[in-house]
Amino acid sequence: MSQGVRTRPAGSGRVLSEAYDTALLDLDGVVYTGGNAIAYAVDSLATARDGGMHLAYVTNNALRTPDAVAAHLTELGIPAEASDVITSAQAVARLIAEQVPAGARVLVVGGEGLRVALRERGLVPVESAEDEPVAVVQGYGGPELPWGRFAEACYAIARGVPWFASNTDLTIPGARGIAPGNGAAVEVVRIATGAEPRVAGKPLPPMHRETILRTGAERPLVVGDRLDTDIEGAFNGGVDSLLVLTGVTDGAQLLAAEPRHRPTYVDADLRGLLTGQPEVVEAGDGFRCGGWTAAAGSERLELTGDGAVLDGLRALCAAAWTVAGDGACELDGGKALARLEL
Repeated sequence: MSQGVRTRPAGSGRVLSEAYDTALLDLDGVVYTGGNAIAYAVDSLATARDGGMHLAYVTNNALRTPDAVAAHLTELGIPAEASDVITSAQAVARLIAEQVPAGARVLVVGGEGLRVALRERGLVPVESAEDEPVAVVQGYGGPELPWGRFAEACYAIARGVPWFASNTDLTIPGARGIAPGNGAAVEVVRIATGAEPRVAGKPLPPMHRETILRTGAERPLVVGDRLDTDIEGAFNGGVDSLLVLTGVTDGAQLLAAEPRHRPTYVDADLRGLLTGQPEVVEAGDGFRCGGWTAAAGSERLELTGDGAVLDGLRALCAAAWTVAGDGACELDGGKALARLEL
């Protein structure tokens, strides 16, 4: 769990579901996409759970309530209780409650998840800037969120009311592709007001704090598909992470990752919880993992050998991250990734 500069994916001689007591699982792009379970997710999570690993579902999506998320997971074949779900709505509601009086009114720009989280903290959700709110909170409200909600937020913020945001993810994955997320909506209000919100969700500390408070995890493993939320959140919290390639991150983005975006482990999908992780070792001027050897050339990353695709990607990560140091690798990895069909 060192916060030093990671220069290669780590190995693990133990199955990850045994090495860590709790998996802090992102949902969109990890467990499901567009409401449908991702391949291998249901069986992999069942095996990890049966082996004693606690599963917690951690999402920056503030729209749905924990009850609704748990019901959806259960319908997919992943038994879950509301207490297993931690949302950015809960994290931002706690943040607000620590700064305003009990029973205070909060103007909501978002969905039912925010309203339920605010009530849990003894706060009163309101709809208009004329309701004398002491705070404005903004979270993902779904594709049907009326434009007028942004206006209400702007009116209140212009009067000096503090502004909070559940998260600032610019995009959200769906069945038809990538759609605008809450971060895009936050930008609308930011541009109109010139104000800056206090943000609670991943990758910031309030979300990690909320997760640990609610799960009691002692050896957590963050499992996600996004470098700038899941993996950076794990880095900020000083815990290990597993990147799965079932969501928005591709091979090129992974090779170019700055230190805060470099995962501890990399795997194709949630089956990675059920295995150990191979070591990446130095090999001459490069790095070897399985049957592949990767090295940094003068203009591009070089990859030789053969074997499992993920081993080649892990070796390439080591070559790219080592040459980049505390920055981002600028060498061309396209040809090497093409060999892996990534």
